[in-house]
Amino acid sequence: MTTQPNKPPSDRTRIRRIAENANYERDTLYSIIDAAYLCHVAFHDEKGTHCIPTACWREDNHLYIHGSNGGRLIKLLAKGTQASVAITHLDGLVLARSAFNHSMNYRSAVIYGQFEQVPGEAAKSASLDVFMDKLAPGRKDEARKGNSKELAATTVMRISLDEAAAKIRVGGPNDDDEDMAIPVWAGVLPFVTVAGTPEPAADLLVEAPAYVREWATAEM
Repeated sequence: MTTQPNKPPSDRTRIRRIAENANYERDTLYSIIDAAYLCHVAFHDEKGTHCIPTACWREDNHLYIHGSNGGRLIKLLAKGTQASVAITHLDGLVLARSAFNHSMNYRSAVIYGQFEQVPGEAAKSASLDVFMDKLAPGRKDEARKGNSKELAATTVMRISLDEAAAKIRVGGPNDDDEDMAIPVWAGVLPFVTVAGTPEPAADLLVEAPAYVREWATAEM
């Protein structure tokens, strides 16, 4: 059982603005991360503050990313630079009777800490296999695996999820009593991510596997 008490693991993860939307349970955090393909990593160096989008995946209690050894993000994180990682899923636009009561329904997570490098070719390869399975289950057994040169040029990093928090909003508008008589539509405009029809490469010579054929009907 991975669920933990609904309290912040640290002071900087404590959600103060609309605190009732905070969720510090591990299962909730995992579900938000597992539904994401991208995260945004923020960090600071001598040139300023940066926020870089990158692919991500989860293994147990760590969030993983990867990149070229020569990339600024990887080089800074490898030095132990403090980082903050954000993931957000937009679920709906909330239209209220008052302009200032409009909102959004969402699921978000923020992670704090330091990344560490996944050492060794075998460990890197195994972790990248997990990433491939996130993209398409079974794909790692079909595509050519990375060779020694490709693996040597790639760094896999991970950050613990011990210092993280989720924030979630659901439901309709919260209108003030004095605004209830205003004759304007109020409610939620749902927002969903939809899987589109697969687009095969022009020179494709093989039939689509099940995970491709079923992609358009998959729940995102």
